[in-house]
Amino acid sequence: MFSLPKDMRFFRETTEGKVVVMGRNTLRSFPGGKPLKNRINIVLSPEDAGEGAVTVHNLEELFSEIKKYPPDDVFVIGGASVFRALLPYCTEALVTKVDADGGADVFAPDLDAMEGFTLASESAPVEDNGYMIRFCIYKNLSPKP
Repeated sequence: MFSLPKDMRFFRETTEGKVVVMGRNTLRSFPGGKPLKNRINIVLSPEDAGEGAVTVHNLEELFSEIKKYPPDDVFVIGGASVFRALLPYCTEALVTKVDADGGADVFAPDLDAMEGFTLASESAPVEDNGYMIRFCIYKNLSPKP
């Protein structure tokens, strides 16, 4: 687990006032298990996500819900199973790479090895709380409609 203030600031500045899509476990990982402030929180889950979040139970409901918003305002923020399910529909992916092993047991897909995705831009390495990070943008060359 990493504590990366610069990455968190980038996340906050990128998603504030926007729509964030996540699974139930990602919601539970937030302080108090509460939705993120100043965002529309959509949770893909078989169970109700609680106050302050919009719960959708399947991809059909999710796609119906996100049609209410401009596509550039919708961000998929996790977890791994939600990434895998929705990545084919995304036009781009904003990825922060950390030059360290965080000891995780679940991973997002490796876009460098994934067919159909290309690295569009990558920042110079930035020091963040003792770690070197890079902000990357990947483009999906053929997103699903």
